[in-house]
Amino acid sequence: MTLAAASLQHWRQALADKRQQLADAYHANRDAPAFLRRYSQAVDETLAALWREQGLNEAATLAAVGGYGRGQLFPSSDVDILILLPDPTPAEINDKVSHFIGLMWDIGLEIGHSVRTLDECLREAAGDITIETNLLENRLVAGPAMPWREMMAKLEAQRDPLAFFEGKTREQQQRHTRHFGVSNNLEPNLKESPGGLRDLHTILWISKAAGLGDNWDSLVRRGILTLAEARLIKHSEEELQKLRIDLHLLARRREDRLIFDLQQQVAQAWGLADTPAKRASEQLMQLYFRAAKTVNQLNGILLPNLRGRIYCQVPRVTQHINEYFHAVNGMLGIREVHVFDKHPHAMLEAFLTLQRHPELSGFAPRMLRALWHGRSQINDDFRRDPRNRATFMQIFREPAGLTRTLRRMNLYGILGQYLPNFGQIVGQMQHDLFHVYTVDEHILMVVRNLRRFAISAYNHEYPFLSRLINDFERPEALYLAGLFHDIAKGRGGDHSQLGIADAEAFCRDHGLSDEDTQLVGWLVGQHLTMSSIAQKQDIYDPETVQRFAELAQTPRRLAALYLLTVADIRGTSPKVWNTWKAKLLEDLYHATLRVLSRGGEIDLASELEARKNQARAQLRLHAIPDGAEAGLWAQLDTVYFLRHEAKEIAWHARVLNRQLAPDAPQVRARLADDHEGLQVLIYSPDKPELFARACAFFGRTNYSIADAKVYTTRHGYALDTFHVFVPEHHDGDYRDMINFIEFELAAALAADKPLQLPPQGRISRHLKHFPITPQVSIRPDDKDNYFILSIVAGDRPGLLARIAKVLADYRLSVQSAKIMTLGGRAEDSFLISGGALKDDKTTLSLEAALIAALRV
Repeated sequence: MTLAAASLQHWRQALADKRQQLADAYHANRDAPAFLRRYSQAVDETLAALWREQGLNEAATLAAVGGYGRGQLFPSSDVDILILLPDPTPAEINDKVSHFIGLMWDIGLEIGHSVRTLDECLREAAGDITIETNLLENRLVAGPAMPWREMMAKLEAQRDPLAFFEGKTREQQQRHTRHFGVSNNLEPNLKESPGGLRDLHTILWISKAAGLGDNWDSLVRRGILTLAEARLIKHSEEELQKLRIDLHLLARRREDRLIFDLQQQVAQAWGLADTPAKRASEQLMQLYFRAAKTVNQLNGILLPNLRGRIYCQVPRVTQHINEYFHAVNGMLGIREVHVFDKHPHAMLEAFLTLQRHPELSGFAPRMLRALWHGRSQINDDFRRDPRNRATFMQIFREPAGLTRTLRRMNLYGILGQYLPNFGQIVGQMQHDLFHVYTVDEHILMVVRNLRRFAISAYNHEYPFLSRLINDFERPEALYLAGLFHDIAKGRGGDHSQLGIADAEAFCRDHGLSDEDTQLVGWLVGQHLTMSSIAQKQDIYDPETVQRFAELAQTPRRLAALYLLTVADIRGTSPKVWNTWKAKLLEDLYHATLRVLSRGGEIDLASELEARKNQARAQLRLHAIPDGAEAGLWAQLDTVYFLRHEAKEIAWHARVLNRQLAPDAPQVRARLADDHEGLQVLIYSPDKPELFARACAFFGRTNYSIADAKVYTTRHGYALDTFHVFVPEHHDGDYRDMINFIEFELAAALAADKPLQLPPQGRISRHLKHFPITPQVSIRPDDKDNYFILSIVAGDRPGLLARIAKVLADYRLSVQSAKIMTLGGRAEDSFLISGGALKDDKTTLSLEAALIAALRV
């Protein structure tokens, strides 16, 4: 039997109309469970009618499985069905079933179907936990009920609850590992990510397989879930369901990731609006992360409780620890269920005890539940209690386990309850293109990084930092600075300055010395300074180092800021840190330490002579005769030697000493000292647009410029040095790249053609949906010799070449360029000079031209 085209169109239109009615009702009442239930019922009615129309009503059984079987059908989700065939199956039935499946696609349903006999169902469920799970949740839709009931009974009889529990918990661990990472923090999967809907499904699957109930109310009746927990879990489940429905409706397809393209639209559907402190999308992401965290917490409580019910025959082995706690089968447990009600201070002591017993794998189920419910007792009186303050500080002073302990405290809501200002940033996302973690997760990553510096097992990764932190007295001050450095994010204003008051108040309340209190506050206030100086200023200029030394004041403060800076940068994103930044920060640290060790003053003449002597020593290592550098150095002034380190000065002298006045541009390249990227030297008769042409070449060839030092000799030659990174995924030999750059760049600079800018290229999806408003600032430097041009913009291919072209159009000379890219955010600084900068009207015109170039 076939459906006529008119009838097929009727079914398709009827289903589309029903979907639209349900979507309209959902937009009006925002009732996610009702939408899921009614949509499942609408599909039930459609399939049952088609089933009957195809003459299959008594021939085979149609059942809903999976999410559809659960009665939770999302707008664009697959409609999973099982067609249960008789054994043997007449050919006529097989033909009708095949036609029925085709009709479902024809009327607009995304079908996931399986066609099996009863024996096939039993056999495949026994060998595949995914199929067993899919069949666990099913409903009869059409056809005879007896085969379906028989299948249900036989599946239950052959099910092994122990094996099912182990299989599903292992599956969850693998899924969490697969969906944990940078992209999943920025665009989390509402279904599969840690704390997603699948974690809730896992609990109910295990519960149903063990015969303990298939919904939250049944778990409450069984004593596995409390009423308070049930309310929280239902609320979080509904939040995630609403988000997923909104995603499907807005995307008009199955989309389970909270992608950049839709975050702002979903936020608007939730009635959220941008504020001066937070975008609507950032508010939405905080709601999501908090719901996901609640799911994660309750999943961590319920699975151990389910394990206890399923494994009730396992002997209970306990070992005394103290008056409140004992070890239970390798976990930390409470001796008496109401211990936290009677002794609230024991909550923090529980974390300290577990920290001191690394042989224990975690908290026992009863302990987890007691902590969960006891956290509401952490109030102002609790926070003022000297005993609790001492316990909290002791956690930071323990020789091991700090990171794990803080993560546990955050997971179970204890950390945010004890530190309300920390609680405000839990789940807070920032669309700044380089922070890929929520603020609370970033903070804990920074503390983790600081701890890793101090752990001997990681000494090979950070040998110098390890020595520094192991010589650092009272390192808990460092960890507290890490904990507080971003705690004021999202309040509006400068979070570095706002966080000082929080940090210093905490330190005073918790008995830190005046010295350490001032240190922690200073670190919070200055935690961005060292990174900014290293990446935006000339750190080989003694005056830059002098100013930084005056800020640092003491070697202890300098070491603390250096350690915190590295930990902070490494905690923003795996892609932000590189050996180039590591070298800049280490060089700045050593240069500043030398100044501080000499009483805070720099003898410029001695510094220059020392740098020249270091360069001469480098030349001798390459068998360059004494005095060979004299010809070149005679054409260089003090500014050159201030801007370049000794190894660069020696390299320039080594490759240029034989030809001081070439007619054509000379290009030399070498592998950078840090083995990350290349150093490129351009030596050429100076001419307009030379810097812009070099930038355009690197833009066209996808080399990324990290640093540029531009200098003109006394006899009119440009002596420019670039540090460039090779294109991503480049698998060529460095020697090939060096040969390519030396030949092609020299040819590009020698060509007498109009400047050709590189194509704009594609911007990242993140930047497309969360654009950065270009910012341009021009101000004189401290000596009024040059002007400092600061630019903030979204990064894209060819950006630097466009900036250089504008500067060339205004006949401005670039003395140096510092290129800092944080994720998709470019923060570049240029030291420039030229007559145009002396006229206010022309300067305004320059700023407008730059902003126009940055927006292109």
